[in-house]
Amino acid sequence: MKTTTSTVRAATLLAPRRLEVREYPYPESLEPGAVLLRMLASGICGTDKHTYRGETEQYLGTEYERSTPFPIIQGHENVGVVAEVGPGGAVAFDGMPLAAGDRVIPAPNRACGRCHMCSRGFPYYLCRNIENYGNSLTCAVAPHLFGGWSEYLYLKPGTAMFRVPEELPDEVAVLTEIFAVTHSLERAAAMRRPAGFRPGDTVAIIGAGPLGVAHAIKASLMGAGQVLVLDPSSKRRGLAARVADAVSIAPGDGAAAEVRGRCRGEGLDVVVNATGFPGAFAQATAIVRDGGTIIEVGAFVDMGDEAFNPAVICGRSLSLLGVGGEDLRCYEGTLALLARHHRHIAFDEIVSHRFAIEDAPAAMTTALDADVSAKVLIVPSSGPQ
Repeated sequence: MKTTTSTVRAATLLAPRRLEVREYPYPESLEPGAVLLRMLASGICGTDKHTYRGETEQYLGTEYERSTPFPIIQGHENVGVVAEVGPGGAVAFDGMPLAAGDRVIPAPNRACGRCHMCSRGFPYYLCRNIENYGNSLTCAVAPHLFGGWSEYLYLKPGTAMFRVPEELPDEVAVLTEIFAVTHSLERAAAMRRPAGFRPGDTVAIIGAGPLGVAHAIKASLMGAGQVLVLDPSSKRRGLAARVADAVSIAPGDGAAAEVRGRCRGEGLDVVVNATGFPGAFAQATAIVRDGGTIIEVGAFVDMGDEAFNPAVICGRSLSLLGVGGEDLRCYEGTLALLARHHRHIAFDEIVSHRFAIEDAPAAMTTALDADVSAKVLIVPSSGPQ
């Protein structure tokens, strides 16, 4: 049912460090197959922090390397309720029609479905014509509402949408995207020995932000014998210890020795680098065992060069797995996993703060302080919490 409102409030990033709340016209009509989502919550991702600071070079080294087209409405970790569906209707990923009132998780990206990579069935983040909500779609162009830090989100035709199980709270459902990225561990599990991941293996996560904590939880659920988490923030390490039953280790000169002491001096089977900052990759190579696996999930944005000798990979027979995002085929399973475990795993503790749209600048300031925050949400109907 069409709302009676004529304007939509949205937090708008005009340029690096210029985040303002602006009003946009409520869409008068939707194109065929489009969906208008009334937002319930949207997370502040590490990529959003990079963009806010002006670190905007994404997909480095690919044919579709790009920089942020300011102004934008950020927000790609979203959960909302279908407000309107365009002419001809739209379907969820399960093939069933969507209707007003359906609570859904929209994919953060829209693939073209036609390029060489799409036609071969590769993960949609390898699409050569990919569009990213909250990242690559400027709000300077109508209908403007292409990010989740808004009262409404406009989803273009062909955007994948996933139904949220009725029992799953919004503050857990909004974590679906980061948990879908943990398909990295499932990919590692498909690798043959001596690399890969098997139940009983020792796993370390470098970086205990929400993405790192999600990987720690997933590794535990997949049967890791031991999960270690390294992060400068004692608050974030404590969060990982509580919700993922992880061992907290403060990085520093003695960290590598402590890690090796926990795995018979051989090093870890799998190391996940979820920091997004230079220097952590060298740390990963220092604690992984010979023949082990390093999973790189954090370096989506170009933060500068990092010196590394590739002879180390050959000499130590290391496997390196780079993951550019989540896989659409993992969403339904991820939602089922969250629904099954949310009553005995405190996923909601990953959310540390909630801010209303008008408080988005304060929300970003909080999100940038790793000593006080984990996952920060923009919630249209909520004040600071």
